[in-house]
Amino acid sequence: MNKPPQNGRPFINRNEEVWLDGPKSRGFELMFLFRVVWQFIKGFRALHFVGPCVTVFGSARFHAGHRYYEEARKVGGLIASDLGMTVMTGGGPGIMEAANRGAREAGGKSVGCNIELPMEQHENPYLDKFVTIDFFFVRKVLLAKYSYAFIILPGGFGTMDEFFETLTLIQTRKVTNFPIVVMGMDYYKPLQEYMQFMYTQGTISAEDLKLLLFTDDPKEAVEHIRKYLDTNYQVKKRSRPVWWLLERA
Repeated sequence: MNKPPQNGRPFINRNEEVWLDGPKSRGFELMFLFRVVWQFIKGFRALHFVGPCVTVFGSARFHAGHRYYEEARKVGGLIASDLGMTVMTGGGPGIMEAANRGAREAGGKSVGCNIELPMEQHENPYLDKFVTIDFFFVRKVLLAKYSYAFIILPGGFGTMDEFFETLTLIQTRKVTNFPIVVMGMDYYKPLQEYMQFMYTQGTISAEDLKLLLFTDDPKEAVEHIRKYLDTNYQVKKRSRPVWWLLERA
């Protein structure tokens, strides 16, 4: 928390200054750009061969035995066993761990795109492969880039950020025909009602409401994704690693 204002100016810690004091020197901005590009290259190299994915979003704060953890575990297993696709998550604990765990237990592939955070975020033990990223915006691009569908389970600010950015991309047709399933009917009931309110106010259309399936049934979620993919996509086989580029599957 920031300290009280001193001499009329708010106290801002050194880490915040980097982002809040406006443009930096040209050299600083250039080095930041190189750092961002390297993060993308790092992510592309790590995830290029993971195969067609379904990304599962959700909170890091639900633990084994919790209702939502077990739902994520079931849906992760069905993605692997029924769809034959790779489960991708943010790579951390909670819902992310559960989905990766379900995939692993079903004999499928499980990958994560982790991020450095001061708390909560550490890679879970059910990942066949993972990459750790410094910036949220790079991470969100990677989580979307390699996925053909998205499942949203209960979560906090981070999950809402990922959910609505993905939904906005689909609504504006920056990406097309990607199904989104929202699981946790009780948890998301107020949000579902608010979306109906947005529709009555004219800020979204009736078609926008059809972009989402709300359900508590993992089988219904996976079947919805299957129908969507059968209608809109032919999943293509990934190319093989090139040894002289030091690539790994």
